Amino acid sequence: MLFCMEDFVNNGAFTGGNLVVLAIAAFIILCIFLGVRIVPQSEKHVVERFGRLRAVLGPGINFIVPFLDRVAHKISILERQLPTATQDAITADNVLVKVETSVFYRITEPEKTVYRIRDVDAASATTVAGIVRSEIGKLELDQVQSNRSQLIERVREQVAAMVDDWGVEVTRAEILDVNLDDATRAAMLQQLNAERARRAQVTEAEGKKRAVELQADAELYQAEQQAKARRITADAEAYATGVIAEAIAANGLEAAQFQIAQKQVEALADVAKGGGKQTILFPAQALEAFGDAFKMLKGRG
Repeated sequence: MLFCMEDFVNNGAFTGGNLVVLAIAAFIILCIFLGVRIVPQSEKHVVERFGRLRAVLGPGINFIVPFLDRVAHKISILERQLPTATQDAITADNVLVKVETSVFYRITEPEKTVYRIRDVDAASATTVAGIVRSEIGKLELDQVQSNRSQLIERVREQVAAMVDDWGVEVTRAEILDVNLDDATRAAMLQQLNAERARRAQVTEAEGKKRAVELQADAELYQAEQQAKARRITADAEAYATGVIAEAIAANGLEAAQFQIAQKQVEALADVAKGGGKQTILFPAQALEAFGDAFKMLKGRG
């Protein structure tokens, strides 16, 4: 075996020049392997040189200095969700509530997340809990229930401002539920029933009041219409009286006597229209009056 190796070396299979070429080729391959970094779309890589931040590599092909630079951290930039947390809070009207919250965020600056905070999830959860307690403490229970969207927006804005130094962007913050203890819930239900009863009584009273107002308006309208009718009748009578007075003033007593005679003849004609056979007795004075009326009518004709 030893003889064979000596013959193999003597034949020039491994020469000094070949060894150098092989070493250089191996070194070049190693440098390419260490210097080229392919970063996935969902990640960013933090590069250090001698323990110090050198660069942040984005998605795609990146180049670093072999043996000097190294990828120290591989950070996912996908959106994350903090575990649903429940914390106690006291409202402005001293009601104890249990609030369930959930926060969604993503890392936008990995260098801050790596070098400024150890556990970003725990730190973000603690920050959310403190801000939720603070914001709910400013509102009464009814406001917490009715203005939940505004409360969520204020919580999101404050959480985003707090975690900005950690290279984190808060995308959404949700208040999933606001729970009460049994005693508070029973008291609120009793209060709600009382409020409903009060509103029903107010509505009924307002209905009765409105009915009385409408009845009074109707009576007032009726009285106004009757007064208007009487006024029109009085105006008509006054106009007729004025016409007669003008006629008397223009034609003297004869015109008045003519009007009376005409009315007497019309009355006699109405009596004569009666059905059946009948005998009508008139006093002598009436016959004389009718006679005078006929004469006046004849003379007017």
